[in-house]
Amino acid sequence: MKINWRSSTLIFGVGILLAAGVAVAVASVVPKVSFVRGASVSTIPSQAAQPSAVTHLSTPTPVRAVYMTQCVVGTPSFRSELVDLIEKTELNAIVIDIKDYSGGIAFPTDNPVLKPFVSTKCGAADMKRFVASLHEKNIYIIGRITVFQDPLYTKAHPELAVKKSSDTKVVWKDHKGLSFIDVGARPFWEYISTLSKESYALGFDELNFDYIRFPSDGDMKDIAYTWNKGKTKQEGLENFFKYLHDQLAPTGVVMSADLFGMVTTNYDDLNIGQVLERALPYFDYIDPMVYPSHYPTGFNGYTNVNEHPYDIVNFSLAHAVKRTVATTTGIASFAYTRIGTSTPAIYQKPSYPASKIRPWLQSFDYPVTYTPAMVAAQIKATTDVGLDSYLFWDPSNKYRSLKEVLSKE
Repeated sequence: MKINWRSSTLIFGVGILLAAGVAVAVASVVPKVSFVRGASVSTIPSQAAQPSAVTHLSTPTPVRAVYMTQCVVGTPSFRSELVDLIEKTELNAIVIDIKDYSGGIAFPTDNPVLKPFVSTKCGAADMKRFVASLHEKNIYIIGRITVFQDPLYTKAHPELAVKKSSDTKVVWKDHKGLSFIDVGARPFWEYISTLSKESYALGFDELNFDYIRFPSDGDMKDIAYTWNKGKTKQEGLENFFKYLHDQLAPTGVVMSADLFGMVTTNYDDLNIGQVLERALPYFDYIDPMVYPSHYPTGFNGYTNVNEHPYDIVNFSLAHAVKRTVATTTGIASFAYTRIGTSTPAIYQKPSYPASKIRPWLQSFDYPVTYTPAMVAAQIKATTDVGLDSYLFWDPSNKYRSLKEVLSKE
């Protein structure tokens, strides 16, 4: 099965697509501190590289955010429009690219591990000041880190990249010419950990990890994962999740993971390693990308998925909630304990709160014009399953239809 993936929105011809808890223990979730704008903040010491304290906002309840690309965050006139939108509506958060699909980092740094990968095309030289200004407006800031899709890092470290099986000295690339780091390449894990800590020290309240998966679009018959030998894709990816959690939990940063929308309804790994139950123990929030346009024809019997924005989002999130709150599962995880010896195996898992599921919703035109009614339908589909948080994705950062749906303060 061919899987649509988020960067398929590149085909829109949008030139600026440069697209991204307090961490939980395996068996429990730390409660979040809710805030109304202007109410609750916490001051958390920064990393050693930045001795002065930075302010972090507590996670709002609910979180209602829009996404901002690297190029937009580096364009004061454009970014101010999005900030104004947040201030004047029910929105209270923003997702900003820290590391986008190109591998470039969006802010300047003197850290020798990170400095070679700072973007020369986009990003904000004043990122720290911008983050501080958002906090002054009580806007919660989520930093998006595109993980394993990273052409910049693979160019510098081809030994860590996904390779061609026909010639394991050659870096594999997808249909768009983009390369991936092998999920099992542990030296790269350390790089992501370093970037994450630096980003939190700069002031980002939450870190959102995207492209935490194996490749999906390309010549899948000529691909080799030389760093993941002896492990399934599911095991390889969960090893990374556990490492990330163990490294970042001590800092106090909130963590979220972007997963394919069909992870909510499939029990296999979609051939990319992603399984909902294997991600749940390691992140404060799971953000399934339930864009109706990205579901295959025939999903749940729908001949034209674009005619069913409510149905697809509601169906997907209902399944996600059911699996999240369940106390048992047939899916193994390093964090779960098998119950007895029955076949098929059953595992005991914590019952996580439904609010751990926080979807990405669609506000972009693909492959049809997305109307305000279609946007509103997705929000209603979300609230109808008892969830009230959401993130909206538009690679152009215009949010034309969403603006017509949002209520004014």
